[in-house]
Amino acid sequence: MLKAVLLDISGVLTEDGEALPGAVEAVARLASSGFRLRFLTNTSRKTSAAVCEELKRLGFDVAPEQVFTAPGAIRRHLERHRLRPYLLIHENLEPEFADLPGDAPNAVVLGDAEQRLDYAHLDEAFRLLLEGAPLIAVGTNRYFRENGTLHLDAGPFVRALEVAAGSEARILGKPSGDFFRAVLEEAGVEPGEALMVGDDVECDVLAAMEVGLEACLVRSGKYRQGDEARAPEARCEASLAALVEALLDAP
Repeated sequence: MLKAVLLDISGVLTEDGEALPGAVEAVARLASSGFRLRFLTNTSRKTSAAVCEELKRLGFDVAPEQVFTAPGAIRRHLERHRLRPYLLIHENLEPEFADLPGDAPNAVVLGDAEQRLDYAHLDEAFRLLLEGAPLIAVGTNRYFRENGTLHLDAGPFVRALEVAAGSEARILGKPSGDFFRAVLEEAGVEPGEALMVGDDVECDVLAAMEVGLEACLVRSGKYRQGDEARAPEARCEASLAALVEALLDAP
């Protein structure tokens, strides 16, 4: 029995800072039908608090504890293991880690740092990795959609550092199974009782299915024609609104 719905944010609920058509109403219908909702994102350009506030501004009824971000998972990991991070992150994300020690870093944290992903910063991260620092990354997303076009995400830079330093990154956002399992544990449901809804066939749909969740690929956001062929066992709907209509209005 389906008890929880996990919703990717960008491309499913929002695009370019605006709610997608029918998304606010669809989320409200899911909530009123008793589903436990969790909002997931790999974005590394906004703090967890900023993500929650933006959703509220757009009309979504969401509480801070329902929002799970990859940077938030990384912060918890750093605190748990008492690591001092070298932060290769976007300037907007700095408040998420502001009170953590950064002197003599012994870990590299890599996200979508935009203009900071230059040679000097990547070379410093490379040096730390050679000295034994772990590489901790937001995700392996190859690209994201913004203003109607696709742009490089952090994934290619993660792979570059892995190859150069001969190390393997610890991924704490999607598509990490640990990320999905942490969300399920907090929601109090088993994998077979949850549905993941995403626009990224790799990091949302296939990754969730590997953990045992049901999954639905929506044809919005970064979806590209033919993606559904890579996950034939998943549902595929035009949008979140169309999925909710199929779930709740089915005889």
